[in-house]
Amino acid sequence: MKRIYLFFAVCLLPIFLLGCTQQKTTQAEDTISAGLLVTESGLGDDSFSDSAFRGLEQARDELGVTFDYREPFDQNYEEQMKELIQQEHDVIIGLGYNALPTVENLASKFPEQAFVLIDAVSEKENVTSITFKEDEGSYLIGLIAGMKTKSGVVGFIGGEEIPVVQRFEEGFKQGVEKVNPDAEVLVTYANTFDDDQKGADITKDMVDQGADYVFPAAGFTGVGALKEAEVQDIYAFGVDSDQFFVAEESVVSSMLKNVNVALYDVMEQLTSDQGLSGEHITLGVEQNGVGLAPIRLINLTEEQQKTIDQAQNQ
Repeated sequence: MKRIYLFFAVCLLPIFLLGCTQQKTTQAEDTISAGLLVTESGLGDDSFSDSAFRGLEQARDELGVTFDYREPFDQNYEEQMKELIQQEHDVIIGLGYNALPTVENLASKFPEQAFVLIDAVSEKENVTSITFKEDEGSYLIGLIAGMKTKSGVVGFIGGEEIPVVQRFEEGFKQGVEKVNPDAEVLVTYANTFDDDQKGADITKDMVDQGADYVFPAAGFTGVGALKEAEVQDIYAFGVDSDQFFVAEESVVSSMLKNVNVALYDVMEQLTSDQGLSGEHITLGVEQNGVGLAPIRLINLTEEQQKTIDQAQNQ
């Protein structure tokens, strides 16, 4: 008798598994999915890529979407993005200005595929471009640096000298000048986003020139700058995400670029069957695209806080 039961169990098992497989396939077909290509610095930058990843994690947890990602450590953007396209995601997301050529090329080859490009603008009809008013957020950082510097020298460290990073620089310099026109702003570009030692070396050089606050907008290079600021016992500002925990004795605040919010909104739009229009979306302080992390380690006077609040509410 046991052999008969075992025979039927073995016979029915493939049918049961097939039913489960079919159910999973149906569920997968009904689920909105995204393919994310992060920057060449990869995840773990405590900044831009991690912020994007958090946005998709939130969409997964709250909206039920799925996603996969690739890290182009060797700058093999096209190869990595093609892998994501082959997975037939509803949307392919490219992070950063350096992803622009790949997104444009593949958008032409796959006209039915929807793309989202962060931090650059494409004219392709199937690419929705999302950029941020980095100058508005960096202006707030500049105000703090200009008001609180004791040496009268502050520093800006850029990754690559590209338009998006230049907007960080310009906003920071304008903020410093607004409240402290006599202050000197040192500017150095590392020409890389993924060399923490270079970020540390630039920071040390700026300290030698008298800087007591530094603001890196340089990805993983900037992480090195923040850690060196802590070693040098000066203050610093994080970028893109709240980077306080990178250097807790140094990071006063961070300029938040809410890539996570932008990508969550994209996935919410797709799950609501609204689709993507291929438009160019620009997000500033008013749209919750950029802002300030909590201010720590230093105290602002009532007048200084008022200056920050007025700038945020303009």
